[in-house]
Amino acid sequence: MKNFISLKMTSNLLLVINGFMLLLHILILLKIVPYDFIWGGQINNTADLYRLESISILIQCGFIFIISLRAGYIFPGKLKKTANVGVWIIFIFMILNTIVNITSSSGIESLVMTPLTIILAILTFRLALEKEGHNTTISH
Repeated sequence: MKNFISLKMTSNLLLVINGFMLLLHILILLKIVPYDFIWGGQINNTADLYRLESISILIQCGFIFIISLRAGYIFPGKLKKTANVGVWIIFIFMILNTIVNITSSSGIESLVMTPLTIILAILTFRLALEKEGHNTTISH
């Protein structure tokens, strides 16, 4: 898999996709985008919307931070163990999220988010496989 996609490309794709997901959650929180296709239809009122979307935004920011850290875009050469553990946690989260999306009662969530979380899981796995010595800085 390492020869198929470079570390730099993997990191950049993960950051772009997670950036778009962060934007989507912000737009949902602002009620610009409808929320009926997310969270498996669990959002029943405005309080649920704010609570669940705030959690989503925090998670997305955490993912972006960990991926940036692992790629060496921020704090190059520092917090290596944190970044390594964080990427594996994101990978496990993506696997679990894929399972939840497959079983979602929302057809749009299943149809759109399942392939996206599979792609994110594969890319995160690729990033997690990179040897520790290679994660300090990505050549630009």
